[in-house]
Amino acid sequence: MTDSDEARGVRPAWVDWTLTIAAGVLLALMVRAFVAEVYVVPSASMLETIHEGDRLVGEKVSYRLGRPSVGDVVTFNDPDGSGSTLIKRVIAIEGQTIDLRNGTLYVDGVAQSECYVDGRPSYALTQHAANLEQDISYPYTVPKGCVWVMGDNRTNSLDSRYFGAVGVDQVTSRAAFIFWPPSDMGRL
Repeated sequence: MTDSDEARGVRPAWVDWTLTIAAGVLLALMVRAFVAEVYVVPSASMLETIHEGDRLVGEKVSYRLGRPSVGDVVTFNDPDGSGSTLIKRVIAIEGQTIDLRNGTLYVDGVAQSECYVDGRPSYALTQHAANLEQDISYPYTVPKGCVWVMGDNRTNSLDSRYFGAVGVDQVTSRAAFIFWPPSDMGRL
């Protein structure tokens, strides 16, 4: 930088680079906090829809403007307080009644035809009492402000059968699409 550049108010190149990098980092953090986040699926609880190790994008805008719907695949904070993020399918929303009978899931008295469970039965699980104010007994009505979530791999999923209904305020995103590996790529 010359004296004439300095006199005209031209910034040194390193200042421009620093500002550009800082703006990029800030933008990336804002996107992650408010728009979308990448998740690595840690378990097989959503087979065959999502495989262990898949990478997916969870978009966060939908639930800032509305609430989860039945059938949405959502991410949420683990109710056990571990700080991890879980991914499951919304089976019922507030006011709906869940029942599990002979391996069949019923919502509001109607047996559910769920192509994504690949014939795996839906049995009640032993509950984690530390997370529950009271034991879950069926039929169970989903409380106000909550959703009932279950993994598609019903025989290998700790879900609402185990920890109870999840508050919609704990839902962090709607799983939008898998981007890695290419063999699993697609919308959810």
